[in-house]
Amino acid sequence: MRYWCGDESRVGLKTEAGRLITKKGVKPIGIMQWKRDNFYLYGLVEPLTGEYFLWEFSHLNTACFNVFLEKFSETYAQDIHILQLDNGAFHLSQHLKIPENIVLLFQPPHTPQVNPIERLWEEVKKHLTWESFLTGR
Repeated sequence: MRYWCGDESRVGLKTEAGRLITKKGVKPIGIMQWKRDNFYLYGLVEPLTGEYFLWEFSHLNTACFNVFLEKFSETYAQDIHILQLDNGAFHLSQHLKIPENIVLLFQPPHTPQVNPIERLWEEVKKHLTWESFLTGR
């Protein structure tokens, strides 16, 4: 039996400004991109081992979450998994299809601090500060 903590995070093309070291009184200069395209990372992390499972989706909804659960279940088919999740509406949907080797455990409302994957998202987004991404459009 394995214990995983899960969450989703939006990642977009709009440049996120952050702190930069500059001379006192000098504002940081960076290339800004205002395009609003984005995608969602669905993720699970196993605190005991640090192993993680991430998948990219276009939307944050029950249909995408069903696909994510199925991909995870197929990838780790040999074990039973407990997934700690927040109370997102699509986590609680009547249309959710939970694979047989997965048990959902919901954390108390408004308590992101009890979910270790939140720190993973912080770390990922820290490295995206001041980045601009080119698109094929």
